[in-house]
Amino acid sequence: MRVLVVGAGGREHALCWAIAASPALTKLWCAPGNPGTAEVAENVAIGVLDIFELVAFARANRVDLVVPGGEPPLVAGISDAMMAAGIACCGPSSAAARLEGSKAFTHEICDAAGIPAAAWERFEDAHSAREMVRRRGAPIVVKADGLAAGKGVVVAETVAEAEAAIASFMEDGSLGESGRTVVIEECLVGQEVSLFALCDGVHAIPLGAAQDHKRVGDGDVGPNTGGMGAYSPPPALTPALEQEAMTRIIRPALAEMARRGTPFRGILFAGLMLTAEGPKLIEFNVRFGDPECQVLLLRLRSDLLLALQAAVDGELGHFALKWSPEPAIGVVMAARGYPGTPVKHTPIGGLAAADGVDGVKVFHAGTEVLDGRLVSSGGRVLTVCATGSDLGAARAAAYAAVAKVEWAEGFYRSDIGWRALG
Repeated sequence: MRVLVVGAGGREHALCWAIAASPALTKLWCAPGNPGTAEVAENVAIGVLDIFELVAFARANRVDLVVPGGEPPLVAGISDAMMAAGIACCGPSSAAARLEGSKAFTHEICDAAGIPAAAWERFEDAHSAREMVRRRGAPIVVKADGLAAGKGVVVAETVAEAEAAIASFMEDGSLGESGRTVVIEECLVGQEVSLFALCDGVHAIPLGAAQDHKRVGDGDVGPNTGGMGAYSPPPALTPALEQEAMTRIIRPALAEMARRGTPFRGILFAGLMLTAEGPKLIEFNVRFGDPECQVLLLRLRSDLLLALQAAVDGELGHFALKWSPEPAIGVVMAARGYPGTPVKHTPIGGLAAADGVDGVKVFHAGTEVLDGRLVSSGGRVLTVCATGSDLGAARAAAYAAVAKVEWAEGFYRSDIGWRALG
């Protein structure tokens, strides 16, 4: 098979790495890719939202399957465009991608399908939003309705903090049009986990679970980020709870989307809160998480490419995935200044030594090569991942590898996995 992965982050490096291992693969491209994807695929200088050019490239190169990594091209309609051109694409249509593109739409689906989720209200003017916050009190959650690269959620511990988020999103325009409408939710209490499912429009099979670390600092302090690390599997999500989530959340959402004439195909990511009443939905995403993808694919023992093709072909009804019993952990190394404005183009070394640690794989995210040297080019720059006989061994290996990375302007959390390991 000839495959095109779309994206440039750590998730896309992991996707390319896993797809490259498939005996069914004959050629792999990544657009635009990064120095890590270049190790296993041919990078193509086309942006993720240049959909016309991506379709033209796929046609010219007889691509059999397109795999979009992130949500922006999915919301923008890359699957619709590829399918109109007769090219298979493992991702939802633009209409189905509204599950991530609009928080309010997700709540409407939950209400219609009886999916357990937080109580919510939608607001288009800041005054009404503030009145609701003052009426309900804190803690309370303020979410930008649209896409915000992981930065559109504020878990406000005080009314003042919630009002500041409303002002930032709706009046100051800190997130552009994505934040002009907000959803305000009750604050669910419990452990948060990420459950992934592979869907073919009718069937859904579990695609692993992980626990992400959103806050920038140790002990879960500071602003939210796109994710500072993850581990899989999360002990808090027992097999019984996973089955409950598939039965009460994933499959009802799939059925409701099909009922509306917008069947969901691709990867459905359910952010769950494990409450005293059972799993409740925090949000849906329509693709692999980052850095969850990296740790999940380290544990996957099935052929990822064949699984993605089965989702496109509607053949997941009898498909099963195999997983390594060994847990995996990933530590994100970010550039100084992140999640604000990161310092860029600072040199990075020592990756060969880090990759040489037993059980370790380093995935590139925000990197590029300038004048023959590897440098940072974004906020989250590397994900240093490791497997081990248990989570403690995996964490020890990951941090041993982190210590070998030579990057003066980088930082990372030192407590990834703390909920499971203390």
